[in-house]
Amino acid sequence: MSNKSLVTVLSLLALCGAAVAQTPAQTWRETHPRRAEVNARLDRQNARIHHELKSGEITPQQAATLHHEDHQIRREERQMAALNGGHITRAEQRALNQQENAVSRQIGK
Repeated sequence: MSNKSLVTVLSLLALCGAAVAQTPAQTWRETHPRRAEVNARLDRQNARIHHELKSGEITPQQAATLHHEDHQIRREERQMAALNGGHITRAEQRALNQQENAVSRQIGK
């Protein structure tokens, strides 16, 4: 086996090992109760937006705006979790819920 092949194989093994080592922690972080609650609500709001768009209650532009706002909330949730070892604090959850409330009130007007 050439040196280049050996380096490639060792690099792949190292990457696989790192991926396996992170799997349990990743699962815990994604299913942390506060994060799960925020993300489940975002999923429900997404379904509501799709339903209202399909039924003609909102325009495609309104749906795009609402999806964008939800996406921003989800991005903020992920950033908060990244700064807190994979979870969000109660205060952060409250702030995210307030943002979700604002979007929710816009759905179905």
